Amino acid sequence: MELLEFTADGARLDVLLSRDGTLSRSRAADLIREGAVTVDGKVEVKPSAKAVAGAKVILTMPDLKPSQAEAQDIPLEILYQDAHLAVVVKPCGMVVHPAAGNPDGTLVNALMYHLDQLSGIGGEMRPGIVHRLDKDTSGLLMVAKDDETHNALSLQLSERTMEKHYYAVVAGVMKEQSGVIDAPIARSKHDRKKMAIDPEGRPSRTEWQVVWQEKDRALLDVHLITGRTHQIRVHMASIHHPVLGDPIYGVKNMPHAKRLMLHAYSLRFTHPKTGEEMHFIAPPEESFKAP
Repeated sequence: MELLEFTADGARLDVLLSRDGTLSRSRAADLIREGAVTVDGKVEVKPSAKAVAGAKVILTMPDLKPSQAEAQDIPLEILYQDAHLAVVVKPCGMVVHPAAGNPDGTLVNALMYHLDQLSGIGGEMRPGIVHRLDKDTSGLLMVAKDDETHNALSLQLSERTMEKHYYAVVAGVMKEQSGVIDAPIARSKHDRKKMAIDPEGRPSRTEWQVVWQEKDRALLDVHLITGRTHQIRVHMASIHHPVLGDPIYGVKNMPHAKRLMLHAYSLRFTHPKTGEEMHFIAPPEESFKAP
């Protein structure tokens, strides 16, 4: 257990604690909610709280918990790795993190076998997956091997300097060749397992462009400006062009697909250590080609 001391300057507590890059803002917020932060000796559990300038803020960092996940020799396509990060291709149907219903056979289990060093940024000694993909979405994922790299890549995500493109096969014929969906997303008030367009939600922006089009479907190149949970699936469903194979946001009588037709094919970012621009491409499977 480690005590970290900060001097307040009027900023939100989650911003103050994450400013030096030691913690991501979301991790700082989680620790605040868990009661790990005091302001002038008084526990504060609201990440948005602003301490007066000069107040003493103390964060009690919990010890890392050993991961309960076990390394498993699961085939994994690794496009790149060095001492700080790796870029892998997650197949459709693979869960990222172990959970009650999926204790093994996950991307984490595979990473623990194939990679020699992993970030503990999430509060456990587990792979530092910087951004996630849904179980049935395939494509490129970044993995950080140390906390400093993880935080630097997370900052690129939050500042929108990281560029991610997806291929999505959607139902119907697009009336335009390109477009932008700018609609806030939040947890659905009617079904907590779903996300929904909500005026009170977090700002969410998706850009799309038609690659090919048939009588009942179209392949889109989708550029994510923000990265909300289920963002592409929710946004495309909101304009009546749901992603094919989507059991949650799809509609009756849309064209059949054997899988969720969503694939993260392009990833561009700046290497936190070398400053080099990194760009990776992972072509989708044959089912994404025009009929």
